[in-house]
Amino acid sequence: MNLIFFGIQGSGKGTQAKLLAENLGYQIFETGGELRKLAKEDSDLGKKVKETIEAGHLVSSELVLEIVRNFIRKADKTKIIFDGIPRNQDQYQSFMGILNEFNLEYTAVHFKLEKEEALTRLFKRAEIEGRADDNEESIKRRIDIFYNDTLPLIENFAQTNKLIEVDASPTIEEIYQDLSSRLQ
Repeated sequence: MNLIFFGIQGSGKGTQAKLLAENLGYQIFETGGELRKLAKEDSDLGKKVKETIEAGHLVSSELVLEIVRNFIRKADKTKIIFDGIPRNQDQYQSFMGILNEFNLEYTAVHFKLEKEEALTRLFKRAEIEGRADDNEESIKRRIDIFYNDTLPLIENFAQTNKLIEVDASPTIEEIYQDLSSRLQ
């Protein structure tokens, strides 16, 4: 079963994806990570992606979806965790089309976390990791995008009974135990 992870930035979905990958053999498609890899390339596309990310804007859906399609082909029937896609209604339609194209079964997981706690975690992460895309303005912009564009998508999955909701406020271990038990 493939998984689609949703949650406000800072909810720990990336950490949980890594734990599931280590323990249950998932491959992770993490939109931000894939784009950061591209941004390091000395190509026109890489430079364009880097400028977009550092400005706190989102990369075009067409590009992201092409990267998804290539990732699925390379994964070759391995279970995938999709983290950071779809982000908006346009991506949702195209992304669901890709899942159908490859006959991928899925469950969506929403890591629920209050906005204030997410901000606290993100500002702490920015201090520790020093990521260029983790400045205060871009963090707040990404959180607004989550509430305006992504949160409504989660309702789509809830209506089709393809959604698991997980409280993202406890410890990493407690969240992992809750999630892994519910996936079985």
